[in-house]
Amino acid sequence: MSTAESVHNGSVRGEPVREASVRERAPSRRAGAPWHADPYVRALRAGRGPLFLRRADGWMLPLDVERWCADPDAADRTVLRRCQSPTLDIGCGPGRLVAALALLGRPCLGIDVSQAAVARTLRAGGPALCRSVFEPLPGEGRWGTALLIDGNIGIGGDPRALLARVAQLIVPGGLLLVEAAAADVDERVRVRVDDGRGGVGTAFPWARVGIPALLHHARTAGWAPAEQWTAQDRGFMALRRTPPGPRSATER
Repeated sequence: MSTAESVHNGSVRGEPVREASVRERAPSRRAGAPWHADPYVRALRAGRGPLFLRRADGWMLPLDVERWCADPDAADRTVLRRCQSPTLDIGCGPGRLVAALALLGRPCLGIDVSQAAVARTLRAGGPALCRSVFEPLPGEGRWGTALLIDGNIGIGGDPRALLARVAQLIVPGGLLLVEAAAADVDERVRVRVDDGRGGVGTAFPWARVGIPALLHHARTAGWAPAEQWTAQDRGFMALRRTPPGPRSATER
């Protein structure tokens, strides 16, 4: 069975996509991971914030938990229309995008390091695994589209390394759909999940990248810009994985 078929049928390479199996397969080291912090888990379970990413200097970035836990909005639908199956949603959160793709019968898989997020995705009808993008994944090199939405270009705090990793997951010529920061920014920071009421998680690396910086990092990681658009004040970029060129005689 192909990856696309197995994902569509609710399993990945023979792994049943069930909440219990996700819990069993999740490495124990994740128990203290930032996205397991109580403020994040409580917000996901409630389906609402307030929730922020807080830098050491006190600056806080609001997280739109209500939008994440709702059905896809008009801006999200511009992303869904561009997906080429099968689609891998990296940092799927509570799973609104992967659940919508699954409802349309589109082969897809969500991954997230938060067990609470994966559990909510499964309840919404989306296939998902509790896994980091930097861990071994099903179907590496065979995904038609990858998604980095809701600021997930910041995962790991190193956009160039993340883009290089995603290039390993996508078929040559495949598509990466990225949501960039609204500001012209290119920063790497350490942040904590903060509920604004005294609940704070552990510190972890994050990045914020606007369109100009995203284009720069993408080109160095083997991605070519394919399209740029804005919807509901959110900025998106479609990147195409450039196939490696023919090797020269000296490289053979």
